[in-house]
Amino acid sequence: MKKIAIINGHPNKDSFNFGIAEAYRSGAKESGAEIQDITIADLHFNPNLQFGYQKRMELEPDLLKAWETIQWADHLVWIHPVWWGGLPAITKGFIDRLFLPGMAFKYRENSVWWDRFLKGKTGHIITTIDQPGWYYRLFFGRPSVNQLKRSTLEFCGVKPVKVTYVGVIRGSREEQRHQWLKKVRALGKRLK
Repeated sequence: MKKIAIINGHPNKDSFNFGIAEAYRSGAKESGAEIQDITIADLHFNPNLQFGYQKRMELEPDLLKAWETIQWADHLVWIHPVWWGGLPAITKGFIDRLFLPGMAFKYRENSVWWDRFLKGKTGHIITTIDQPGWYYRLFFGRPSVNQLKRSTLEFCGVKPVKVTYVGVIRGSREEQRHQWLKKVRALGKRLK
């Protein structure tokens, strides 16, 4: 049985991202997966990595529970919007506070290399955008994907990490949104 953590990075519970999370969950449950949710908007924590890596901040109980869920999971599904080319601030803060040296990775002494502590896990980023995915890749270089996929998840050993773009959200109609939810539900059903 596959263990999946669905990590929702949208701060607004009335957003379409919550519908996407529910669609994925529904499909994955149909396939018999075990699912745990991390809704970043519900967590109580300081998103500011106040001292960088110079001084360790105590992890709040919600972050400790989220880290347990991430360690438990075989597959990490990240759902978030693209804002100003990147992740919402609360999602970035979640990563800054949780994906720490000694937890998610460890730099090797006197070396440019590091150890990846999340090896064996796979990932999927499902992101909503207000432009076609090809446009976001070609003209902007997909900065949110590079940050989350390459500079965070793969850096810590999560591989492979698939990416699904949902959009153009702005101005979309109900029928189009219904089709996107069907597509995401199918992804969940195939445990992708």
